[in-house]
Amino acid sequence: ERSIGAGAMEHASLGASAEEPEPTDGVFEEIGDAHERELPGAAIYQIKATLRGSRPRIWRRIRVTGDVTLGGLHDILQAIMGWHDHYSHRFVVEEITYGVPHPEYWPDVVDEDEVRLNEVAGEGSRFVYEYDFPSGWAHVLEVEKVLVPEPGQEVPVCIKGRRAAPPERMGSMRMYDYFLETMQNPEHPEYPGNPEFLASFGGDFDPARFDLDEVNAALRELG
Repeated sequence: ERSIGAGAMEHASLGASAEEPEPTDGVFEEIGDAHERELPGAAIYQIKATLRGSRPRIWRRIRVTGDVTLGGLHDILQAIMGWHDHYSHRFVVEEITYGVPHPEYWPDVVDEDEVRLNEVAGEGSRFVYEYDFPSGWAHVLEVEKVLVPEPGQEVPVCIKGRRAAPPERMGSMRMYDYFLETMQNPEHPEYPGNPEFLASFGGDFDPARFDLDEVNAALRELG
């Protein structure tokens, strides 16, 4: 595969180590002038999505077309996390907010269905996707590479990831961490946690589980 532009950044091949630095510094800042380059609409963007505040890190590495709308990217991110779009969301790129406009509650947001990924980001860009904000789930999205498409290449696709996504109704990373502590520690005064809540998302939750085939099956269902 060939990368478009001057080449991937030094951090383009970040691994799955739980000790990776938190990719949050400067997420609203432009990194070089990568996003200003003219990129072909059919180019393939390799993006690493990391759930902010997760330790060990919860992340997914995906490939999508550069001409996907931000609304389409939202659907992809929901699928790779196993969530169901129950709550509001937004993208923040260089302090500009993209989402679903509402004439009364959110009139100034830029319509995500009118903006394509390659219009706001290029190789090396970082931006934020928030779901169930302000207290819910924030992801740092890093464009690791912009690739020349190959014949028959399947996109969107997840090529790697680590750990299960928190149940979306958990509400925040703080609540998720507390839930894991409660669920996994027999000495905890509230062990075994909330059985009814645990049963509400299948009754058996393994925070270390990541099933690549399952994630890609969800992406194929997007059509």
